[in-house]
Amino acid sequence: MDLMQIGVQLIQSKLGNNVNDSGIADALGALLGGTSNSGGIDLAGIVNNMLTQGGGLENIIGSWLGDGANESISAGQIKDILGGDKVAAFANQLGIDEDIAADSLAEAVPQMVDKGSTGGSLLDAVGGIDGALNLARKFFG
Repeated sequence: MDLMQIGVQLIQSKLGNNVNDSGIADALGALLGGTSNSGGIDLAGIVNNMLTQGGGLENIIGSWLGDGANESISAGQIKDILGGDKVAAFANQLGIDEDIAADSLAEAVPQMVDKGSTGGSLLDAVGGIDGALNLARKFFG
């Protein structure tokens, strides 16, 4: 199962049958830098945004990339990471409330990053955990 399908299923389970799968896939693809047809999701960009914002997000993203349990993230934090305007556009595309959209994304994105980092492929994109920490140090050191 690809990351787009994982995201669609997670959001669908949160929203119920009020929104169809293809609508979620289109909106999610637009939000996360890909399309529903390409399956392209810029998870490395999400990781980078979290590392550059600070505020404890480094520990959260570390939990998503690691093998243990994923730390949770708030709807407000997901808006900051993805961009409030983009989350609003996602909500509008699905015809749902922006807060509900942000809450759904706050549940789905950690699991998508976690699944995307299985085997280290996402971590490799930022130079491994040491690379991710070094990147963070550049911004806060």
